[in-house]
Amino acid sequence: MYRWETVQAVTAQRVFAIVRTAGPDEAVAAADAVLEAGLNAVEIALTTPRALTALAALAEKRPGALLGAGTVIDGAAARAAIEAGARFLVSPSLHPEVIRTGHRYGVPVFPGVATPTEMVRALEEGADALKLFPASTVSPAWLRDVRAALPQAPVLPTGGVSVDNAPEWIAAGAVACGMGSALTSGGPRNTGERVATLLRRLAEAR
Repeated sequence: MYRWETVQAVTAQRVFAIVRTAGPDEAVAAADAVLEAGLNAVEIALTTPRALTALAALAEKRPGALLGAGTVIDGAAARAAIEAGARFLVSPSLHPEVIRTGHRYGVPVFPGVATPTEMVRALEEGADALKLFPASTVSPAWLRDVRAALPQAPVLPTGGVSVDNAPEWIAAGAVACGMGSALTSGGPRNTGERVATLLRRLAEAR
């Protein structure tokens, strides 16, 4: 895939899962649960111990899945994540080195931003989409106002997004939402029910 094709695929369902666990086995299990429930894209946070082990295991087990790496804050981590199988990279903040490394290998990068100034700077650095983080500090109304001035900004609210408010973010102009424990807590059965409900609500929001 070209970078733009990967971005389209990751955002097609208007949501991607974020997995952050106590270890690699738990990460694989949580990622399996959201993928089995019907999501196409899942990010493994590098704050998970031995996250690259989990990423590599998932890449081998599910070669067709859209697997990403999160909390990528330097070029070395970006390169290692790509080698382990990451097809997109996400950061909590803006690191031009991560964008350059990802693009060098054809991988899109979604850096973290929190203000309009950071959004513009990230776009100037070549960001493929913008992770609005933490989304819990603002609101869908705030995003709607910002996008009136920056309609070209592809925004991914993350951090505090829930099954209930995700449709509001999409209606406000977000291209997709990143969701972690709001989807993965409680085991595979609960995950499946939440994913099904979320996808239905997001379809209605579109």
